[in-house]
This record gives sequence, structure tokens and C-alpha cells, in this order.
Amino acid sequence: MTLSVGDNVNVEEHLRRRRDEGRPLLVPYLTGGISADWTRYLTEYARAGADAIEIGLPFSDPILDGPVIQEASDRALRRGVTVRDLLAEVAAVDVGVPLIAMTYYNLVAQSPDFCRGLAAAGITGLIVPDLPVDEAAPLVAAAEAAGVALTLLAAPSTPADRLAEIARVSRGFVYTVSVMGTTGTEFAESGGRIAASVRALTDRPVLLAFGISTTGHAVTAAGHADGVVIGAALMRRILDGGTPEQLGDVLASFRRALDDSVMTREQGSRVPADRS
Repeated sequence: MTLSVGDNVNVEEHLRRRRDEGRPLLVPYLTGGISADWTRYLTEYARAGADAIEIGLPFSDPILDGPVIQEASDRALRRGVTVRDLLAEVAAVDVGVPLIAMTYYNLVAQSPDFCRGLAAAGITGLIVPDLPVDEAAPLVAAAEAAGVALTLLAAPSTPADRLAEIARVSRGFVYTVSVMGTTGTEFAESGGRIAASVRALTDRPVLLAFGISTTGHAVTAAGHADGVVIGAALMRRILDGGTPEQLGDVLASFRRALDDSVMTREQGSRVPADRS
């Protein structure tokens, strides 16, 4: 099924369907406005097998982002991009998979119609990493009214009662992070534990992020979660001059590794017939 951005496809329904087909979910990240032709990366990501794409809306003080994403945000901001500009550019492309915005609450709070603006551009998901679950209710309501899924984060240090509330309130999926701190390129096994804990609390898709920089990391992470988010490893290549086509090829290698891991598990689980 081909999905048009203009159709405003429900993120959770789409990811559930892909997951239930036995597909490890693959969600790449892209800093909006990183280059004049930045939306070409979106189309290449989709061509390479992304199940959804996370678009970072640049912010001047990205407290959760590591040095790579900070550098990408700084580059985009130096180009003079605005949220209005980025949304207009997104609205002009047909990517074919759900798009999810990621940014900080200060930027969201500047506009009472922020979520409606996302929906008008065809973006159906929103992640606000500095928004705690006990303060999320107003934005959850605004997002739902606009047809946007507000996804919350869970970390290894999140207490059990708070983890249950995040699993209950989050929409679209639950975003679990492998480590406390900023994004980067070192995968921590603690991510597997938090993803497994969240999966025990909800049937929503659970994605694992932070530090997934190799196909091996992705396969390991997907063994604990329903899929992975890949950010800094891709953005580093873009900052170093990687073209949209080259990044599409890189993402395609992640897609193949994840799909191959499913085939390997299925083959390993088969019991030979008794021929005696």
C-alpha cells in the first residue's frame, strides 16, 4: 500500500501493521533544513525501506542531542530555516511513509496551533523529548485534536510507576532510549532492558534509539524492541558530505540486516521433521 503524505496516515496503525507482518521497524532521523535539498533525503530514506521518518525541527538549545545532532541543528539554523519554511517544504513532497516531527517544548509552546500546522504539512507524529509525562496532558489533547500522535520517551532510569504511565499516555509508539544522556554512537545494553520492560506494559510498538550506529547494533536492538531509530550515524554522514543517494544506500544496508535477522531466526526455530 502506497501512503501519501497528504493522507495523514495514522502513525500507530501503520507501525502496528508493519510490525504484525513480522517486519522489524526502521525509523531514520533527519534534521530538517540541513541542506537546500534536504527533502531528497526523505525520499531516499523511504526508497531504502524506512517504515516512518523522524524529522528534527532545529532548536537553538537541543539539550538531549549529542554533538552530531547539535552540529546538524546549528548548520540548519545558520541557513536561516524556520519551522514555517520546513513545514512548507514537507507539504510539497510525497514521501510515502508517515513523518514524525521531533523538537523541544519551547518551540512547540510558541504557537497554539503547532500541532495543526504539523498535520497540515502531512506530519502525523510528534516527539518532544523534554516534556515530562505528568505535564503532557494539554499537548496530548492538542495533538489528538489535530490528528497527531504525541510519543513519549522512556529511559533506563525511569521508575516503574512512571514507566507504566508513559506506556499508557504515549501515542503512535513508545520511544525508548538505551542510555541516560545525549544521543550518540555508542549502543548500551541497558536499552534492551528498558525496551523489554515497556513491551510488557503495552501493545503499542516500542522503538529503541540512541547509539545505534552499525547494522550489528540495529539487529541487537531489534531483538529487544519492535524496531530502531537511527539518528547520529546517518547525520554524521550527511554532515561529512553524503548525498541523498548515498544515505539511501546506507539505510538500505540497515533494512537488509534487519530483514535477514528475521529470516535467520525463523530458520533457526524450525524443527526438522521426524523421518524415522
